[in-house]
Amino acid sequence: MPAVATNPNRSWSRLDGVDLLRGLAIFFVLMNHVNMRLLGTKVPYAKGLPDQLVSSLVWNGQYGVQIFFAISGFLITSTTLRRWGSVARVSICDFYLLRFARIGPLLLLLLAILSTLHLAHVDGFIVGHKTGGLGRALFAALTFHINLLEAHRGYLPPSWDILWSLSVEEMFYLFFPLACRLFRRERFLVVPLLLFVALGPIARSHLFNHNPVWREYSYLGGMDAIALGCLTALFLAGRHLSRTAVRLLCGCGVAVLVFSLGFSLRAYAWGLGHNGLDMTILAVGTCMVIAAAAESRWRAPRLLAPLRIVGQRSYEIYLTHIFAVLGLFSLFLAAGKPMRAVPALFLAVLIVGPLLGYLVARIYSEPINRRLRARWNDGPRQLGSVVDSGQTAPLD
Repeated sequence: MPAVATNPNRSWSRLDGVDLLRGLAIFFVLMNHVNMRLLGTKVPYAKGLPDQLVSSLVWNGQYGVQIFFAISGFLITSTTLRRWGSVARVSICDFYLLRFARIGPLLLLLLAILSTLHLAHVDGFIVGHKTGGLGRALFAALTFHINLLEAHRGYLPPSWDILWSLSVEEMFYLFFPLACRLFRRERFLVVPLLLFVALGPIARSHLFNHNPVWREYSYLGGMDAIALGCLTALFLAGRHLSRTAVRLLCGCGVAVLVFSLGFSLRAYAWGLGHNGLDMTILAVGTCMVIAAAAESRWRAPRLLAPLRIVGQRSYEIYLTHIFAVLGLFSLFLAAGKPMRAVPALFLAVLIVGPLLGYLVARIYSEPINRRLRARWNDGPRQLGSVVDSGQTAPLD
């Protein structure tokens, strides 16, 4: 494994390609959740439309989460290497503090709001006795096993259900710094990461996993994408790829994404979905695009600025978008479920959801993130930060 690069000017510039991927992932999640509400009330809005078009637009939510996982693995690993220089020098305590500063404030606020809505008996937010009630849901959310709870007891309300992906992601990062210290060298860390990649399709396959909820929400079923992101960061550390290699990566990655997202029914007919390989292929394509974006420092045109900005606030949008979905859908129901209003419903969610997340990020989560880091003396000599232009880069 090559030596790790520690050039802060190169390391901490935002990657437009990565932000666009996150924006695309959020788009798929929003579309999918509106689709689920419409199907739940038997609105046949997709009747007469081509099956693949419908699948690509409103059934790619799970693929969107897989894209998030791959990006997350890349960003966390590359940031870790740049903060501490190598995996052997990772500070476990500081890693957890930085991770909490990023995800903890908004997660705790969300849980407080959801608990209040449950106790107020607001329809759509009540955690039923079948799934263990409010206390069980809170315990699962705070210990990152919402996915396990739902696999055993059934789905929670949508506002709680979205936390399944956070359970997968944070369980991985709970052990990530420990693994870094245990294996100590990047080339040794590759071994368990490759094992996660190999186990991912098995965890999602119909042959080895007969629980449909667990096939979608299992830990191993999502960790292969995170591991692939980690491997991408390790591969790029200290390397400078040629222009030809970058173009090849970009072309192949985009082709894989187009196939996975635009021809998903064909992929499933080939058995890739049944065997759990479709998600792994998507993650590989995502990592190719990430690698090309990281090496080329490609700048997106202004036309794509809205999608790029949405990607920059993807965490806040993901955790809060369900309020926009449920709120706007209640207006749709109150209007009598008019079929002609379905496109307007989708469009409204695509606007209001990101706007809500953007405001939450600007007003709440980002200021608290900065305050926590300031309290913990986040700086070059304290938490291993790399400082660029007077700003500390977040562990995200």
